[in-house]
Amino acid sequence: MRVVVAPDKFKGSLTAAQVAARVAAGLARAAPGVDVVQLPVADGGDGTLEAAVSAGYRRVPVPAEGPTGDLVDTAYAERDGVAVVELADVSGLGRLPGGRLAASAASSYGTGQVIRAALAAGCRRVVLGIGGSACTDGGAGMVQALGGRLADARGDEVGRGGGALGAVRSLDLAGLHPGLSSADVVVAGDVDNPLLGPRGAAAVYGPQKGASPAEVARLDAALGRWADAVRRATGLDLAGMPGAGAAGGVGFAAMAVLGATLQPGIELILELVGFPAALSGAGLVITGEGSLDRQTLHGKAPAGVAATARSAGIPVVAVAGRSLLSPADLEAAGIQAAYALTDLEPDLDRCMTEAGPLLERLVAKVARGWMTDPQEATTR
Repeated sequence: MRVVVAPDKFKGSLTAAQVAARVAAGLARAAPGVDVVQLPVADGGDGTLEAAVSAGYRRVPVPAEGPTGDLVDTAYAERDGVAVVELADVSGLGRLPGGRLAASAASSYGTGQVIRAALAAGCRRVVLGIGGSACTDGGAGMVQALGGRLADARGDEVGRGGGALGAVRSLDLAGLHPGLSSADVVVAGDVDNPLLGPRGAAAVYGPQKGASPAEVARLDAALGRWADAVRRATGLDLAGMPGAGAAGGVGFAAMAVLGATLQPGIELILELVGFPAALSGAGLVITGEGSLDRQTLHGKAPAGVAATARSAGIPVVAVAGRSLLSPADLEAAGIQAAYALTDLEPDLDRCMTEAGPLLERLVAKVARGWMTDPQEATTR
């Protein structure tokens, strides 16, 4: 049997590539001779860059500013003129010094620097994964890094971060990177929030980034100023567009200033890493993530993997740290069975610290159920 192993990360314990490697190792022991294709995936958030590199893209290092201005070592992935940029790896929550949240001060400037480096290298398609953002700056920092100039009422340059946008009065795009005029920019994201209002970037995601209720109100007003400046500069009023509020408003700037289109994250990443082509001749797909729960059903990687495999008529099983989904939920998602580390080890801390060895053991159950003993195929 040919098995395609296409998991997302087990957050906090294993990267997607490590999950795939452990599953492959477990299969090699439990079912010697099985043909295993490892294809780690992501949904547009953290892990997107790694998934591209694992699929054969070239990692291109780039020094850039983190969300609060500290220099970080990040990269984009490139193949055949296509650049994959992961916002989380440069402007994400994981890049905040000491993990200290900074909802008003954090900026997407570094993301713009990475895009600029890719354009300067000749890339003509940029795929931007925007999950895991630390900022609520409407993508203004990204635009600044790409040559846009934000000015206040006196004509002075506006500072970084969403909190500074309350002063913005104009946007000058004359210096915007010329490569954007011929580049195709695609954003991989799954939220449909607008930029402003009760479902907007500040109201919904600001508290997750440390914003108090008063700070949320200030950020929403500041983003409104930014939206007005963008409308005057571009003639486009996209603040109410679904997805404009993604990544603290980076989705808004990507669409209105960079001319980007939005696509569901997992669908775009599966296409990039060649998942549909890898299904040819496969008899089983194994996907998974750290926690299979209600969020899994709404655009997360395992659901996307299962949908694509189901359309090809290939059965899908999932491995996870824990599974909170009912058999009916799994069936609706196109997943025939789920196997969790908690089936072997009820201690959640041990499941985190010993995820690798436990996963290899767990895969033996998958092999028995789907490669040697069909009667176990429904055992979860």
